[in-house]
This record gives sequence, structure tokens and C-alpha cells, in this order.
Amino acid sequence: MRFKKVVRSKIGLLFLLLFSFIYLNNSSLFTKSSEEVPFLLAHRGLAQTFSMEGIKNDTCTAEHIIEPDHPYLENTIPSMEAAFGAGADIVEFDIKPTKDGQFAVFHDWTLDCRTNVKGVTKDYTMAELRKIDIGYGYTADNGKTYPFRGKGVGLMPSMEEVLAYFPEGSFLIHIKSDDPEEGAILAQYLSMLPDKRLSQLTVYGGDEPVALLKKQLPNIRVMSMASLKGCLIPYIAEGWTGYIPSSCENTQLHIPEKFAPWLWGWPGKFVKRMENVDTRVIVVAGDGGWSEGFDTVKDTKRLPSIYSGGIWTNRIDRIAQLYREKNTMVGE
Repeated sequence: MRFKKVVRSKIGLLFLLLFSFIYLNNSSLFTKSSEEVPFLLAHRGLAQTFSMEGIKNDTCTAEHIIEPDHPYLENTIPSMEAAFGAGADIVEFDIKPTKDGQFAVFHDWTLDCRTNVKGVTKDYTMAELRKIDIGYGYTADNGKTYPFRGKGVGLMPSMEEVLAYFPEGSFLIHIKSDDPEEGAILAQYLSMLPDKRLSQLTVYGGDEPVALLKKQLPNIRVMSMASLKGCLIPYIAEGWTGYIPSSCENTQLHIPEKFAPWLWGWPGKFVKRMENVDTRVIVVAGDGGWSEGFDTVKDTKRLPSIYSGGIWTNRIDRIAQLYREKNTMVGE
């Protein structure tokens, strides 16, 4: 009887020690993240936003915008300039192939929703795409008025134009399809850029084009659903020990707010572990399904105070000042 008690006591002590190790090894209490300010990613530059209520995959979001309070249209050079000017550290933009082998900066699968023409970008040359009105379909009152109609002519840029206009800008480039050919074409273009410029760029999108691009440009930071799972699944299994899987190295992780607390060491220690293997962590709002962002100061209050990774936002103009003020306080 006494022997059983001793065994139970030792087992209990073992579990206590194991629990203590896991807790201390993954606690952010001793991480000095509180002095570091998050960096900000402006989704599509500074864009018109819309309510998420009732949104489906085929919803024309340009027909559901909130009453405009700024003049910018997504994925344009003026919107990116405004985003950087407001305080964005990184700007995200979407690319679609054109008829003449370039990449147009445009989000939707078709041109039907936002513009005054039909079809897809691949039906047109880049010169033709510059002539269309990308503000044609926007309305905040069910079609009674179209505040951007006629104002979007000539505003669709090529990817090459964007990168040339902002030679020092950091960008997240989104391949909008799962076509490996797009990854090959993008890799060919990016391979001509100097290493310093490549270090300012990250590519994310479909599994196949991103995998092909990474194979051809192994030093560029990328993200896809496959690479995200490839990092996080083994990390969830073994990360409690402090082990970082090789699949987590030199990449980017878009972590949905809903799932972030389940990651070992979240937030401070997790972010630091990834930084140590040259991986960037960006948190997106909600469950990550609709590119939701932290678009108001109130939204940012949901983030842990010691969080020091990246923040995804659709309204950089509304939240950047908060982090500028924190930067000022840290510097004093």
C-alpha cells in the first residue's frame, strides 16, 4: 500500500514538473515584447470597405461599400501612396495576368463587378486595362449613386509600375490563382531584381504557384495554405518543447485571431521564436476567411498588449496613429 502511494506521489511530481516546464517554456511573461511596437500591413493599400454581413464568394463587394470617407480605390498607386503616408510598413496588392504577359494589379476574378468592361484581365493587354474605369461599379446606396464612376480611368497599374514607383517600399504580393504558370512567370520577373529588393517582397497565394516560385527563388519569403499548415501542424505537436520545425524557417505566417491563442507561446514567445528563424508573423481578424482586418482602434484592443508581430488592416488611416504614438513613447 505504501509502495503504491510512493509511486502515485512520484507520478504526480513528474506531471507537476512537466506542467511547470511547459508553462514556463511557453509563457510570454519573460519576453520583452512590451517595448516593441507591431508593424502594420495595409491590405490593398487604402481601400473602400464594406460590411461583412451576408457576403458570399460571388458577392460584388463594390456594390456594398460603406459610405466613402476617403477618395482612394484599392490596388492603385494613389491608394498605396496614401497607405505608406499614413504609416504602413508593408502594403499588400493582388496580381492577375494580362494578355501580353504582364501582371495587372487587380483583385477580382473578373472585371465585371468594379469596372465598365466584362471578362478577365487575361482578355486584355496592359495598355487596354489602363483605359478602363476601375471605379465604375462602386455604390453605397444600392445603385442610386456611383461616387467613383469616371474617376478610376487609368488607375489600374502593372506590378512592374508599382515596384518602380516605390523602389524602397515593402510589399506583400498576392497571386490570386492556383495556376503554377503564374508562379513561374512571377519567379522569372523577380529573379532579375537585386537581393536587397527581393528582401523587401513577400509572395503569397495558391499552393502550386507559390511552391514553384519558392523552388526557383529559395531565399524569398512566401506563404500559402500548404506552407502555413506545413509549419503550424508540426509546431502544434512539438512546439511546447521550444522546437521550431524547419518548415517554419524563412517564411510568413498569417495567423487568424480566432486560432492564435492555441499556439504554443502566443503571443510574445511565439513571435520571438519565429523571428529567430527569419519568419514574419501577421495576425488577421476573425477566422481569416475573408481578409478581415483590425480596422479601428477598438479592434486593436483585442490584441494582447505585448503583441509585437504584424497587424493586418483595411484602414491604415484609422489605426496607424495609435502605433506612432507608441513608437514615440518607446523612443523617449
